[in-house]
Amino acid sequence: MRGGKRFHAAAFVLQARARSADESDSDQPRFGFTVTKKIGNAVERNRIKRRLREVVRSAAPGHAMPDFDYVLIARREALGGKFDAMVDQLAEGLDRTAPMGANPRQRDRVPSKGTAPSAANQRSGGK
Repeated sequence: MRGGKRFHAAAFVLQARARSADESDSDQPRFGFTVTKKIGNAVERNRIKRRLREVVRSAAPGHAMPDFDYVLIARREALGGKFDAMVDQLAEGLDRTAPMGANPRQRDRVPSKGTAPSAANQRSGGK
């Protein structure tokens, strides 16, 4: 999942990355969940995963991009946080990761701020 974009929320970190054509089994978005042992015991970790799965079911339709992989990395706040707030945060995260260039193929087309030639360089032939 390395190389994608991240969105930090109170209850989780969302990572998003576009799948390449050779990785694509279907055009549906895929979601993964990570809850480390630092968060709590097995009962608490499983409860967090169940809550995050339900948050995805509520927020993903209409917000998740097809052909994208998403990973939610849970934080402790996911256990006791308000469910509606988590749904809103995930919807915002899904919306914000798509136009931010989460697609690695778009990075080649859009120059970053520091690499675009200045107007003076363009007039003088780039020297």
